[in-house]
Amino acid sequence: MKLSALLKGTGANAPLQDVEIENVTDKLSEVKENTLFVCIDGDTFDGNEFVEEALSRGAVAVVSEKETAADISVKVLSSRKALSVIASNFYKNPSKSLKIIGITGTNGKTTTAFLVRHIIEGFGKKCGLIGTVGNITDEKITSSNLTTPEPTELQKVFRKMVDNGCEYCVSEVSSQALSQSRTEGVRFSATAVTNITPEHLNYHLNMQNYIDAKLKLFEDADFAVVNTDDRNILKNREKINCRQITVSLKNETSDYFAKNIVSSADGVEFDLVSGGTYHVKLSLPGVYNTYNALCAVAICTELGFDLERTVNLLKGFDGVLGRCEKVPVNADFTVLIDYAHTPDGFQNILKSVREFTENRLITVFGCGGDRDRSKRAIMGKIASELSDVVVVTDDNPRTENPVRIISDILEGISTEKSHFAVVSGRKDAIGFALGIAQKGDTVLLLGKGHEKYQITAKGKIPFDERQIIKEFFEQDEKLWNCH
Repeated sequence: MKLSALLKGTGANAPLQDVEIENVTDKLSEVKENTLFVCIDGDTFDGNEFVEEALSRGAVAVVSEKETAADISVKVLSSRKALSVIASNFYKNPSKSLKIIGITGTNGKTTTAFLVRHIIEGFGKKCGLIGTVGNITDEKITSSNLTTPEPTELQKVFRKMVDNGCEYCVSEVSSQALSQSRTEGVRFSATAVTNITPEHLNYHLNMQNYIDAKLKLFEDADFAVVNTDDRNILKNREKINCRQITVSLKNETSDYFAKNIVSSADGVEFDLVSGGTYHVKLSLPGVYNTYNALCAVAICTELGFDLERTVNLLKGFDGVLGRCEKVPVNADFTVLIDYAHTPDGFQNILKSVREFTENRLITVFGCGGDRDRSKRAIMGKIASELSDVVVVTDDNPRTENPVRIISDILEGISTEKSHFAVVSGRKDAIGFALGIAQKGDTVLLLGKGHEKYQITAKGKIPFDERQIIKEFFEQDEKLWNCH
C-alpha cells in the first residue's frame, strides 16, 4: 500500500516521495524490508532513539512527532493517534464493516462482553470478541497479552473478524488502551461502563486521570450504557456526550432496573423492569453479576434485539473461564476460581460466596508485583473481614520481592476477624487450603482466574490452578504437607 494512502485521516501531509509500504510497526524488533516505522515515546522506550537502526533493518519511512534523519520523515501531532489510523488504513479499515460494542469498567468487562456475544450469537448473528481472556475471530479463543491489543494487532483482529463473516464485535476497552489512543478512529455502535473503582493508579497516577481515561470511550459512540449506582460514574456523567442508557439496582426510574434479586451457589435470579417486567435466570452466582446482566441486556436491546428473547437467551449462558468458576472436585466442599484482583472485585466476590457457603470460607490470594502497592493492605483487610481463613501467597510477583508484597498485604489483615496463614509458593498455598477444607467449606482462589501462568523475575512460568487442584486429588495428600 502506498504511504500516501496510509496517511489518510492522520492530518499529516503526504511526502513528495510516495513509497510502497508492506509493514507497519512501532516496534524495532518487527521492522523488516519496506516498513513504515512509527516512533512512539513510551514509558520505557522512545522510538525516536532507534530511527537509524530501523532504517538499517529496512524501514523506508518514519512517522514521528519530531524531525528525524530519515529521507522520508512524516511529522504528526500525535504518534499514537497516527499509528491507530495508519494501522486501520493498512488493514483496509475493517472496523467500518463491523458493529463494534466497547465495554469499559474496573470490574465486569469480561463477563459482560461474553454475555453480549452469547446473546447476539443466539439471534443467529456472528460476533467476534476481544478481551482479557483472549480474542475470538471465529469459533475458538486465541490468547492475547493485552485486554485491548495495540493498534496494529487490534486492526489485524478486526480484519480477521470481517474475513470470517462477523457482523458484530464486542470488545473490552481498558483505561490504558484509551489513554494510548489504541481505538482512535473506531466508531462504536454501543458502549458501556460497568463501574469505576481504584485500579492501575501506578499508571494513571491519580483517580481522576483514571476516570477521564475511561470516559474517552464515549467520544465516538452512538450510545452509552451507564451504571448509575456507581458514584464515580454518577459524578462524571456530564462528561459523557452521547445518548445515555441507565441501569440500576437502586433507582426504579432507570431504563433497566433489577429487583427481587436472589443469589445462590447455582446463580442469580431477578426481575428486570424495562417497559414490562421480565424474569432473568443466570447461572452466575453473585449480586454483582446482576449489573453485568443488566448491561448486556441493555446493550443488545438498544441495538435493536428483542428484549424478551434477549432475557430468555441468558438462561443458556455457561459462564466465563476464571469468573466465579466452579472446579469439579471429588469432595464434600466447593472450590471456586475467580480473577478478582482489586478491592472492589474482592468485596463483590467474597460477599457473594459468603452468602451461599455453608461452613467456612477459605480464601487464597496474593497481589501482583510492580503494581499499585496502596491496594494490597486494603485487599488484605477485605479478605480477612469476609473470610474465615485467609491464605496469603504469591500472584505474579514479576520483578518485585514477593516477601515485600506479602508484607504489604499483612498490614491490612485483621487477626480478630479470621485465621490466616502465609504460604509463599502458590502451589503449596492451594494445597494447604484444600488440605484443611472440611464439609460445607468453600475454597476460593482469587487473582489468577483464566491465567495459566505466573509472572516472575524469570518471565512467564506455566501455572494452571485447575491442573494443580486435579493433581491434589490424584496424589497422596501427605506429599503436600497440608496436615
